Amino acid sequence: MSGTYKVKIDTFEGPLDLLLHLVNELEIDIYDIPVAEITEQYMNYIHAMQRIELNIASEYLVMAATLLAIKSAMLLPKKEIVSEDEYEEDPREELINRLIEYRKYKEAAEQLKEKELEENQIFTRTPVQFDDLFTNTPVVRGDISIYDMLHALEKVFKRKTWNAPLETTVNRVEISIEQRMNEILELVQKQKAPILFEDLFPFPSRNHIVTTFLAILQLLKNNEINCLQETHFHPIYISRMGG
Repeated sequence: MSGTYKVKIDTFEGPLDLLLHLVNELEIDIYDIPVAEITEQYMNYIHAMQRIELNIASEYLVMAATLLAIKSAMLLPKKEIVSEDEYEEDPREELINRLIEYRKYKEAAEQLKEKELEENQIFTRTPVQFDDLFTNTPVVRGDISIYDMLHALEKVFKRKTWNAPLETTVNRVEISIEQRMNEILELVQKQKAPILFEDLFPFPSRNHIVTTFLAILQLLKNNEINCLQETHFHPIYISRMGG
């Protein structure tokens, strides 16, 4: 198979960032992480990255192995404690400490960023025209992250009607990211109501799915479309900017 895509997305900040994202979305107590559940969710994201041939950094795979090792350790019979002074180490302890430390620094970084933005508002200058600023609205709404987009993409791959293998005699239609961007933009501009994310993937072709996904990300980056989600794990909708 020729013409495969090798995708690199700079939005990912690392495996701890993904784990913290899962902890927040699943409303998990960070001090009592259900390893089996969070491992399953983490692996779903890894599989989604692999499906679109994303260039996964090695630390994501190391974390996957770590989670599986912790999950296995949690399944082992617990050692019987014979005295009050005896302590049985929790296999999750090191990971929990790393997550708490990461969350502390992430929150501190966000606070510093907010302070920087506040400081940037304090200045004096001659009057200028600010009309261009009204077009630079946020790329996404509803706190949608790249992980939400990957979750929605994985649902596209799992659609039951696409489970059957494709006929090898079907001619593959090549399409560029730029062409797909134009098609999506034209589609959202014609529609009065937002379009369901899954409806932008009409063909069960990996190349078409990857091209469409990258086209959506590029349109979001260009502030040409909006991405809306009512709350976590709810359907994602695409609309024209300002629509």
